[in-house]
Amino acid sequence: MKIISIKAEDFRNYESFDLELSGGTNLFYGDNAQGKTNILEAAFLCGTTRSHRTSKDREMIRFGREESHIRMEILKNDIPYRIDMHLKMNKSKGIAINGVPIRKAGELIGLCHLVFFSPEDLGIIKNSPSERRKFMDMELCQLEKLYLHQLSGYQRALMQRNKLLKDMSYRDDYAAMLDVWDEQLIRYGCLVIQEREKFIERLRGIIKKIHDRLSGGREELTLCYDKNVSTDTFRDALIAGREKDIHLKTTGCGPHRDDLVIFCNGIDLRKFGSQGQQRTAALSLKLAEIELVRQETGDMPVLLLDDV
Repeated sequence: MKIISIKAEDFRNYESFDLELSGGTNLFYGDNAQGKTNILEAAFLCGTTRSHRTSKDREMIRFGREESHIRMEILKNDIPYRIDMHLKMNKSKGIAINGVPIRKAGELIGLCHLVFFSPEDLGIIKNSPSERRKFMDMELCQLEKLYLHQLSGYQRALMQRNKLLKDMSYRDDYAAMLDVWDEQLIRYGCLVIQEREKFIERLRGIIKKIHDRLSGGREELTLCYDKNVSTDTFRDALIAGREKDIHLKTTGCGPHRDDLVIFCNGIDLRKFGSQGQQRTAALSLKLAEIELVRQETGDMPVLLLDDV
């Protein structure tokens, strides 16, 4: 896949920019705070519908403006595509592919294969489990389009179940509805767990070789999928924890509490790794991601490197 051009209006600090890119390596250089990262962010946003820095569209719109427009043209398998992204201050973003609006952002997922590496990616190693779940989910959504449906179904069921647990404090008759949301949670949750298991298994073999090369053979990197529950135990764990869930008004078990543990020479990098080890591991993750995308799709993704 290649990015042919990127155009934007009222995006971040830019009134406008219009870039024609070469088919090889493109290098942006300049002083701090000039907007180099913003160009990469625009490309990633067009490919994934998300920013790597914020979840709020309004933060990407130029100060004092109500809307922002981005257009990215790509070439994939020798077929040209045009992606238009319309950010609005107080409304959902509008997205079109080749001039045809799409109803759901998920319809764009899988068209572009992009891998972003930035200083913030150190957080995948050293921050909370939510960062590592986000990494797994983001990559799986690009590789397995059905996974987006499964993950959305799980998140929807989880939100409804948690709302019900809160509402039960003043409506006892709501308790009968717990079984309904439990079934939805188990159905979609088991699918999420299965896909994450397969993803980590595929990634594990790739990253071991890459990190061995990066560290000059001095370090062995291993990945461990730390499941909160397995597909076999999810139902029993949910039933056993129901009274506690009712008391705490939140769901205590499920893949929303999973983690990905990264070991270097048998040591948990999050707890005991040096910053150098953590950064090398983060780079290994991204390089392994590129290779996994290439193997699974036959398409070489575009690598976006920030602050090299």
